[in-house]
Amino acid sequence: MSISLTKKLFITWYTVLILVASWTVGPIMNVWFPEHYFEWYPFIPVFFYIFGWFTIYMFEACRRYAPQKLQLVYLGTKGIKMFFSLIILLIYAVKVGEKKVEFFLTFLGFYMISLVFESWFFFHYERRQKQIDKK
Repeated sequence: MSISLTKKLFITWYTVLILVASWTVGPIMNVWFPEHYFEWYPFIPVFFYIFGWFTIYMFEACRRYAPQKLQLVYLGTKGIKMFFSLIILLIYAVKVGEKKVEFFLTFLGFYMISLVFESWFFFHYERRQKQIDKK
């Protein structure tokens, strides 16, 4: 099965973004602020990376089979992401409970990083599509 250029670009850049963020934040917390490092840190980048793959696969499926619903799918994936994020934050607060503030702030940081990247990526995709449609 072939992979589209859009999917390839998204996966490549999203992988780089998550790796750079993970390899920057984790060591900084572990070396310079060890009192703020928490055991569950690696889970956060993994969650956002997996969700990034889910987002692009949903986007690709919609682009192929129902292109008129792209904005709806985009908003739907953002809603699902927010729902699962809240569930994870609640589970962490209730079940694990250690260093809640650090976990919440780190999770929020990764959430914002992924949200900004995905918004930027899909904004540029839509802009390119409109230019193609004009021609």
